[in-house]
Amino acid sequence: MHSAPTQPFYQLLTFQPKLQSFQSKTPYTTLFYSPTMSSLSGARIRVNPLLAVGNSSPSSSTVAGDDGFVTLIEYLGKGGGIGVNDDLVLLIDHIQYACKRIAALVASPFNYTIGKQTGLAHVPNTGSDRDAPKPLDIISNEIILSSLTKSGKVAVMASEESDLPTWISDDGPYVVVTDPLDGSRNIDASIPTGTIFGIYKRLEELDNLPTEEKALLNSLQSGNRLIASGYVLYSSATILCITFGSGTHAFTLDRSTGDFILTNPNIKIPPRGQIYSVNDARYFDWPEGLRKYIDTVRQGKGRYPKKYSARYICSLVADLHRTLLYGGVAMNPRDHLRLVYEANPLSFLVEQAGGRGSDGKSRILSLQPVKLHQRLPLFLGSLEDMEELESYGDVQQKVNPGYEV
Repeated sequence: MHSAPTQPFYQLLTFQPKLQSFQSKTPYTTLFYSPTMSSLSGARIRVNPLLAVGNSSPSSSTVAGDDGFVTLIEYLGKGGGIGVNDDLVLLIDHIQYACKRIAALVASPFNYTIGKQTGLAHVPNTGSDRDAPKPLDIISNEIILSSLTKSGKVAVMASEESDLPTWISDDGPYVVVTDPLDGSRNIDASIPTGTIFGIYKRLEELDNLPTEEKALLNSLQSGNRLIASGYVLYSSATILCITFGSGTHAFTLDRSTGDFILTNPNIKIPPRGQIYSVNDARYFDWPEGLRKYIDTVRQGKGRYPKKYSARYICSLVADLHRTLLYGGVAMNPRDHLRLVYEANPLSFLVEQAGGRGSDGKSRILSLQPVKLHQRLPLFLGSLEDMEELESYGDVQQKVNPGYEV
C-alpha cells in the first residue's frame, strides 16, 4: 500500500512557467501565469468579486483589496458578516483550514487506497449499510474535530459519524454540528462530495448539567437558533458557501495561494427555476402528490409554463449548489436525511438566499430536533417552486420497499 507524501501531490511537480498576461473577452476577468510560483498552479483566474457571475449581487460592505481579491477572512474582518465577532472569525478560520485538508485528501491520488482500507475501526453505525461510515468519512471527521479543538472556541461538536456529541471545552462559546464528508460512497467515481456544518451559541443555562446531557441538549437546538451555517463543495473547484444570517456568499479556493476568494457575494436563488433534482428511480414508490407534481412540471403544465428538466447527481451538496445558482428544487422525499447535520444548516443557507427549506409540510427551521440522528424528508429550493410543490399536499414518501430504512 502506498503511503501519502507529506507534501500535497501537486507540489511534487515543479517547473517555471513562462509569464503570460492577456485580457479575456469580458472586461472583468484577467488570466495570468505567475513566474514566481514553483508549483504546478496553472492559470489563475482573477475575478472582481463585486462583478462575480451567477445569481449574486454586490455587497456594500465588501471592499476589494489592492489586487481585486477579497479572502474569506478579509471579508469577515471588513464587516462582511453582520454581528461576527473575533471568536467566530477564529472559528471560521479553523473550519476553512480543516476543509482545505479534506479537499486535498479527496483530490489525492492516494484516496482510492484509503477508501478501500477496511482495517480502521468504524464508529457505531447510525443508518443503513449503504450509509455505513467509510475510512474517508472517519478521517474527515478527525480532521474537523482536531481543528475545532485547536480553535479553543467550541464547547461541543456533534457529527454524523458519531453516536454521541463530543464535549471539547467547558468555556467554548460555540456548538458545531457537521456532516464531515457527505456523498462519500460515490467518491471512487469522482462524483462531487461536500462538508456541511452549522454553528450555534453554547446554551450557558445548561452549564451545570452533567457533561453528556449538556452536550446532547446543546446539539439539539432548533435550526432557527443557528448563527452560521455552510457547506464546502469538493468538485472541479472547491467552493465554500456560507451565511451568518445576513445573506449567502460563496468563496472559491485559489489553489495557488490557499485562500478562499469571494466569487459570489449575496447569492439570490431565482424565485422560479426549471430543474428538479430527485432520484426518479423511486417514482413508483412516491406518494400520489409527489408523482402528480413531477408529472405536471416536466410536462410544462404547472404554474410555470415551461417543461422542467431532471438533474440529479446523488450528492446533496452538489445538487443544492446547482439549485442555489439556477433555481428549482433539490429533494429527497424519504425519511433519509438528518435534521441536525444536513437539513437545518442547508435550510438556513437557502433561506438566506431567498429560498425555502421544508420537509414537505413544515418549514425545516421551525422543527425541534428530538434525536441526534433524526431523519426526515428534505425539499430545498426556489420559493415559488417550493410553494407549488407543497400545494400538492402528499409529497412525503413513507414506504421504501427493497431498501432498509
